[in-house]
Amino acid sequence: MTVFVSLAADALVAILLLATIASSIRLSRRIARLKADESALRTTIGDLVVASATAERAIAGLRATLDECDRTLTDRLGHAERASAELSAHVEAGESVVTRIAAIVGQARAAAPAPRPVPVPVAAAAPAIAGNGERVGAALAAAQALSERALDRLRARAA
Repeated sequence: MTVFVSLAADALVAILLLATIASSIRLSRRIARLKADESALRTTIGDLVVASATAERAIAGLRATLDECDRTLTDRLGHAERASAELSAHVEAGESVVTRIAAIVGQARAAAPAPRPVPVPVAAAAPAIAGNGERVGAALAAAQALSERALDRLRARAA
C-alpha cells in the first residue's frame, strides 16, 4: 500500500502542480492586461494634461478677447454719448434758427402792407406736420403768433 499511497500522493501533487501552473498562466495574462491598461492609462493621462494646458491657454485668450471687447465697447459708448451731445446741441441750434426765422418772417410781413393773408389756425396746421411732433407745432404756433402781432401793429400804425 505504500506504493499506492505514494502514487496517489504523487498524482495529487501533479494535479495540484497543474492547477498552480494554470492559475499562474491566468494571473500572468491578467498582469499583462493590467500593464497594457496601465500604459493606455498613462497615455490617457498625458493626453488629459496636454488638453488641460490647451484649455488654460484658450481661457487666457478668451479673457484677453473679453478685455479687448470691453475696451472697444467702452470707446464706442463714449463716442455715442459725444455724438448724442452734439446732436442735442444741433437740435437746440436748429430750434433757435427756426425761432429767428419765424421772427424774420413776422417782421417781413409787418413791413410789407400786402393784402391780409388768411390766417391758418394752429390746430389745422399741426396735423399736417406729423413727423416732428411738438417742437415743430410749437415753432409753427410761435411763428403764427408773431405774424398776427405784426399785422396788428401794421393796422395800428395805419389807423
